[in-house]
Amino acid sequence: MPKVVRKGNGQPLRDEMKRQGLTLDELSTKTRRVDPDGRGVSPAAIGRLTGQGRTARNRCELTTAWLITEGLDARMHELFSMPIRSTVTDERSRIDAEEK
Repeated sequence: MPKVVRKGNGQPLRDEMKRQGLTLDELSTKTRRVDPDGRGVSPAAIGRLTGQGRTARNRCELTTAWLITEGLDARMHELFSMPIRSTVTDERSRIDAEEK
């Protein structure tokens, strides 16, 4: 599953949550409503993506970003972006690169 990167160290996410007056728990509940499996995103995972401290995370699964974006009724490209470097080229061995 591809990873995406939060924009602005999570500031757009924090801003949108503040604009809507949502807590981590409330956003988590909204993600469960839009998740076809009904699991949603945990408040802890949302906290890591919106956080600024040592436990903050810049990357997440595309599915996680989608659920958060849908829960916020926001636009994905305003909150997340694709990583600059591709993990496919980072993980490719020299032999794989020479097989063309």
